[in-house]
Amino acid sequence: MTKPRFDVLCIGNAIVDVIADTTDGFLSHQGLHKGSMRLIDEAEAVRLYDAMGPGREISGGSAGNTAAGLAALGLQAAFIGQVANDQLGEIYRHDIEAQGIGFLVEPRGDVGATARSLILVTPDAQRTMNTFLGAAQLLARESVDLAAVADSGIVYLEGYLWDPAEPRAAMEAAIEAAHAAGRKVAFTLSDTFCVDRHRDSFWQLLRDGKVDILFANEAEATSMAMVNDIEEAIPALSAYVQTLVVTRSEDGATAIRGGERADVPAEPIARLVDTTGAGDLFAAGFLAGEARSLGLKASLRLGAIAAAEVIQHYGARPEQDLKALTEGVLA
Repeated sequence: MTKPRFDVLCIGNAIVDVIADTTDGFLSHQGLHKGSMRLIDEAEAVRLYDAMGPGREISGGSAGNTAAGLAALGLQAAFIGQVANDQLGEIYRHDIEAQGIGFLVEPRGDVGATARSLILVTPDAQRTMNTFLGAAQLLARESVDLAAVADSGIVYLEGYLWDPAEPRAAMEAAIEAAHAAGRKVAFTLSDTFCVDRHRDSFWQLLRDGKVDILFANEAEATSMAMVNDIEEAIPALSAYVQTLVVTRSEDGATAIRGGERADVPAEPIARLVDTTGAGDLFAAGFLAGEARSLGLKASLRLGAIAAAEVIQHYGARPEQDLKALTEGVLA
């Protein structure tokens, strides 16, 4: 097989994050559950934005964050996600392309406003996400460059985008194109609320062999398997995918492939600031290792290093030199 144009192509919600410090009291007053993610409409986005403290605008979105991590690690990455032809859409596109990532979807003027996520961070670094999907949920099947998909070593999909019918059809087309070209498909469960809403269809993807690499945290994995113990969930899920990756917060991460199991501890950090994007950057590190065929242990280590970097500052995209941090691991 010829060398792909892109090491990893990521498909997901194109979202601008607005991150603000907050208190437990503010969350309680707003009726928000700390650490959760909820979808909101444009009116609620305006109301909550007016109520919250000063925010920092940073381009985000789960798959976009992963693409940024991959580019920071020196890989050839591309991103597919829909933005509107508005100011936030231009900011998002600029941020992606400035990092050397291929942005493969044209902005549209008929999709409302560009998506944004209002992220409230408490002093314990937990983030509570309030997301208006806007244009992101209108990614059309015809907007997906299937030739680029086929020319990508790994195609990475985020579960957050599975909810609306239109982008789900787009991702299903990408899965078919990737497998037809002999490429790998990676999928992240994204959040327990995604699992709760789409458990049956997610299981159908696994049973049909549509997913080669599955990412989940402990809560998502146990919810997907409908068990209470992660050590019960791991074999239940790994039986249906070539590679299962489970992130375990301060307990590190685990990967299973066939009869091989690898575990790594979490990387030490100086100070926990904001957990936004930890899973996204972990996926970037792991996929970087997979794209370079480094093996489970090294890929997990790369994921742990990338995740540790992003949780020590605000925002879900790396600020330090990930290539320097991973020197000696990423070949």
